[in-house]
Parts: sequence; C-alpha cells; structure tokens
Amino acid sequence: MATQTVNLANAKARRTTVAMKLLMALTGALFVFYVLMHMYGNLKVFAGQESFDSYAHHLRTIGEPILPYAGFLWLFRLLLIGSLVGHAYSAFYLWSRASGARSQRYAVRAAGAAAFRSKAMRWGGVALLAFLVFHLIQFTISKVNFNGDVTAASIGDSPYRLVVASFQLWWVVLIYLVALAALGLHLHHGVWSAAQTLGLTTSPEARTRAKTAAVFIAALVVVGFALPPLAILFGLVE
Repeated sequence: MATQTVNLANAKARRTTVAMKLLMALTGALFVFYVLMHMYGNLKVFAGQESFDSYAHHLRTIGEPILPYAGFLWLFRLLLIGSLVGHAYSAFYLWSRASGARSQRYAVRAAGAAAFRSKAMRWGGVALLAFLVFHLIQFTISKVNFNGDVTAASIGDSPYRLVVASFQLWWVVLIYLVALAALGLHLHHGVWSAAQTLGLTTSPEARTRAKTAAVFIAALVVVGFALPPLAILFGLVE
C-alpha cells in the first residue's frame, strides 16, 4: 500500500511538472510575441515624433467603438499580468523541484553549466521583473521624467518627447542595456526550452532549427530594443 501511494504521488508530481512546463512555454510564447511587437513600436522613434505619437495613440483606439478608449490595451495588459503570474509560478515550482532533486540525488556532484544556466534564468527573471516595474512607472503609470534639463511643459502628453528626454541620460540607457542583456539570455534559453517542451526538437534537424531560432530571436530583440536609446543618447534622434 505504501509503495502504491508513493507511485501515485510520483505520477501526480510528474503530471504537475509537465503541466508547469507547458504553462511556462505557452506564457513565454505570448511574451515573445509581445516584446517583438513592442520592439516594432519602439523603432518608430526613427520616423519622428508624429509617427511615434500616432502609434502610441492608435494603441488606445484599437477596438473602438465596440470597446471603450484604451479598452483593448487594458484587456491585453490583464492578459499579460495573468500570464506573468502563471509564468513566474511555474518557474519557481520547477526550480524548487529541480533544487530538491539535486539536493537528494546529486549533493556531491558539481552542477556545472546546467546549474549556471538555471541560476542565470532565475536571477535574470528577477532582474527583468524589477526592470519591468521601473519601466512601467517611467513610461506608463506615472510617466516620470528624470531629465532635469527638459521641463514637463515641453514634454506635454507626447510619448515621443518623454522617450527622448529619458534616453538622453546615460544612466537610464545603462539600466536599459543591462535589462536587455538579461532579456537576451532569458529569451535564448526560454525559446529553446519551449521548443523542447512543445516537442519541436525530436530530430537533429529540428534541434538545429530550434537553437537557430533561439539565437535569432534573442539577438533581434536585443539589437532592436537597443537601437532607439543608443541613437537618442548619441544625438542621432532628437
């Protein structure tokens, strides 16, 4: 009876682990879609103030008149928040199980590269969460202007002017670039892990495609997000 109970508990744990991996993969895919769309929007800064501000305004009018002003944007934000909670919960669940397994079976064995990747993902995720809070406060919630050389009156309600004023400060750009490094590592590992979870690495060719996609998406996002703040910092965009 005791053995049967243990087997049932192990089977339940395995099913839960599979479910958590699937939840992490699906929510991660949503975040990849979001960061790509966000990157596309940020690149509009190169088209000038009118184009960037029109894009920011259009985000709030999607779905009108069926939805109220900014209705779609808030629905999408709620979806992202729910996905973030699910992603973080599944991550901590899987990390806790992996740590427990290592402490029981591999207490003496060096963790090596796998442990480093796990820690990088864990602390990189925490860093990204902290940056997300900072980013939302700066550009969405409070719209904080840290640039003392630019007045609030000159910024007005223009997202473009706030972005330019913010990235004229080297330390804001530095924070942004550090967060992008964490994001790139997170995306690289996350896309590869999601491909494994979704059964997209069942052959050598499929594994090669998955690894290539992970590198390409991570590099594209990092470069795409880094271009606007660097261009603003060096005076290429004003």
